[in-house]
Formats: sequence, structure tokens, C-alpha cells
Amino acid sequence: MDIDNISFMFKGLLFGLLVCMVIGQAGIRIARLSKLMDIPGSTPHKQHTMPTPLAGGITLMLSLIIVVLLTGSWKEKQILPVLGGALIIFAFGIWDDKKNISPSLKLLGQLLASLVVIASGIFIQIFETPGFIFSRPDANIFIWPDRALTILWIVGITNAFNLVDSMDGLAVGLSNYAFAFFMLATYDSHQLGLSFLFAILLGISIGLLYYNAPPAKVFLGDSGAQTIGFIIAVLAILYTPLDKDQSSSWFVPIMLVGVPIFDTCLVTFSRLRRRLPFYKAGRDHTYHRLVRMGWDSNRAVMILHFAALALDCLAFVAISLEPLYANIAFVSCLIVGFAALLFLDRATLIQ
Repeated sequence: MDIDNISFMFKGLLFGLLVCMVIGQAGIRIARLSKLMDIPGSTPHKQHTMPTPLAGGITLMLSLIIVVLLTGSWKEKQILPVLGGALIIFAFGIWDDKKNISPSLKLLGQLLASLVVIASGIFIQIFETPGFIFSRPDANIFIWPDRALTILWIVGITNAFNLVDSMDGLAVGLSNYAFAFFMLATYDSHQLGLSFLFAILLGISIGLLYYNAPPAKVFLGDSGAQTIGFIIAVLAILYTPLDKDQSSSWFVPIMLVGVPIFDTCLVTFSRLRRRLPFYKAGRDHTYHRLVRMGWDSNRAVMILHFAALALDCLAFVAISLEPLYANIAFVSCLIVGFAALLFLDRATLIQ
């Protein structure tokens, strides 16, 4: 792939979109034959009125595997571990969609997938970095905090996308922004194999949005939302900014998935404060709170999409700044996010 010719990204995007549009129909049929259907009223928080196929994960994984095989992307040594881990997340997600498994079993699947990725050599490297304040060149003990941070990141983002999937088109729309910005960022860092993969994922995600946009033809289910979160979390680790100080770039992946992280923090904080189980589904997510404040459904989704777009843009503006100013920008986002969290928690009641 020639870095002076960006057409390869558009080829990947188009290929991913076309395959997803075709596979989506097959996914719906497979879900119906397998009785993977979301039934109205099966749990208190479900508000849809018609049985809907839980085909988002099936469509995502089949489309991704087909495109990766046909384009030869599997030859990239870092792609196969990502797919292997994603298949584990997908399998546990399908199990949950079918049988409603316990949170501990879902966590087990996420830990197994994380360990597969780490064993392949993909992990966060902060504590081991020579420039890190606590690091020593001969201190192998700092390997373990990095591995622990990797597991926390992967499990956290996997669950964040699952939690934010509270309205048709919301989680898929957020993943579109993440895939698009990572596609451009990895192209800028000359990681062309990753850029091509992100283009494929963006095309598939846009296709999924067609099926998941309201009124949804399919739901993502745990198999779809968790798999999207897992893939984004792992590929974000592989992103390495070119000629950028780590002090100015470490927060970029966090900001690119800032809205799902915010939603997870809001729900967790709100439920723990009220002594409610934080792992159960409910109508106390950011989207639901915006609706209760008077926003209609579509505009509430748009607000969250706009917030994601603003954070993504700010992340790449900040990365070009001096480390001090870049981190001031990030901390400012944290302050605004914390204020918004307190406001939404106090201004809206859990129902």
C-alpha cells in the first residue's frame, strides 16, 4: 500500500459496507432460525413492540471474517490475535443473548479474550516505558502493572459499548466515529495495515447502522456491542502516533471512546450511590436521562453523537500541542465530564 495514495482506505470501506449489507440479510435469517430474538417485555427496560433479531454480532463477525480473508488482511501478524479474541467475546455474547448468562461468566469470557491478546504481544506499555517516572530499565516487575492495565482497558471498553447500547443506532454510531478517526490517525502514523482494517470496520459499521437505525431491523445484542467494544479497545492499543511525545498522545484512545466511558461512569456512580446492582440492565443511561429531561429520542442520540465527534476532534487537536497544553486540554475534558455526570445524576431520577 502506497502512503501517497489513500484509495486503499476507500476500497476497504466500500468492500466492508457491501459485504455487510449482504451478510446482514443472512444474519437476520440465522438469528430467526436460531431463535435469537429480543422479545418485547422480556425484561422491564425493554420498550420495543416487535420481536427483533439479535443479529448484529452475527453480521459483524461474518462480515469481518469474510473481508479479512478475501483481502488478505489476515497476513498481518497482529490481526489474527484480534480476531481470535473477538471470536471469544462473540461466543460468550451469543451465549448471553440466548441464555442470559451471569455477569461472572461474561467477565470470564472477557478475561479469556484479553489474555489471548496479551499472550500474542499486544498490551499497553506505560510503566515499562523508559520515560515513565517509576520505570527502571532493568525492572521487569513493571511488566505486570502494564498487563493489568491492559486487562482493565479491554474489559472496561468492552462493557462500556455494551452498556451504551441503550437505543437503536447509538452504539453503532459511536463506533463509526471511533473507526473513522482511528482510520485517519493510523494512516497519519504510517500504520497502513491498521488503517486498512479500520476502513473495513468503518464500512461494516456503516452497514450495521442501516440495520440498527430506528426503527431497528436488528439489535446488536451482547454479541454485537461487546465485540465492537473489544475490537476498538484492542486496536487502540496498536495505534502508535508518529513522532509524537507519549505525554501528548496517551489520552487519545480514551477520548475517542469518551462517550461510552462517560455513560459507564454515570451508570456505575448513580447505582452505587443508590445501592443498586451496577451490572443489571436499566433505563438510567445517559440517553434515557436526556429523554426524561425533555429531548426527543432522535435528538438525544444526536447529542451523544455530537459529543463523540467533538471529543474525537479535540483529541487530535490536543495531540499536536506541547505536552503541558495537551494534558490541560484532557484534564479540562475530565472536569467538564465530571460536572455533566453530577448534573445528570441529580437532575434525573432512576425509574
